[in-house]
Amino acid sequence: MADRLILVGKVAGAFGVKGELRLTAYTGDPMALLDYGPLRRADGEVALTIETGRAVKGAVIVRAREVATREAAQALRGLGLHVPRSALPALAEDEFYITDLIGLTAVSAAGEPLGTVKSAADFGAGDLLEIAPAGGGPSWWAPFTLAVVPQVRLEEGLIVVARPTEDDDSPGHGARTRGSTSPKGGG
Repeated sequence: MADRLILVGKVAGAFGVKGELRLTAYTGDPMALLDYGPLRRADGEVALTIETGRAVKGAVIVRAREVATREAAQALRGLGLHVPRSALPALAEDEFYITDLIGLTAVSAAGEPLGTVKSAADFGAGDLLEIAPAGGGPSWWAPFTLAVVPQVRLEEGLIVVARPTEDDDSPGHGARTRGSTSPKGGG
């Protein structure tokens, strides 16, 4: 897990005329991009070594050792920026990086396979995990709450899911969200 490259942002384009770049960050704190060391391409090669940076609305403006002109900055537009998983800071207990949840096997409390975590999203009401069913068919969404996902066992590669039924309107299914944070994954 520590050697995996994790997508933490992308180059949005040039900023100004002196070779600065506008970066879109996929991290909880956009300025964290400055703390990870060299940002890498998907193949692991160093893409940007950030020398200075500042936050602006919705982005981070940086100067990188590898970029000297506006044209060079603009040529990197769309480039995904990755860091090794080991570069990410440790999280508090019961918090998880989204990238660590993707691919986990979802099982019931009885251990029956339910599917695989395909993605995670927050549409405004809290984190949701998209589960691709073990037997095929359409994916379904599980709220990433303690009531619905009481156990996350990263070392075992699984999560325990108490799948809500359509007629389940108990208050516990929307309460007490678990912590999750970007980076979102990829790579």
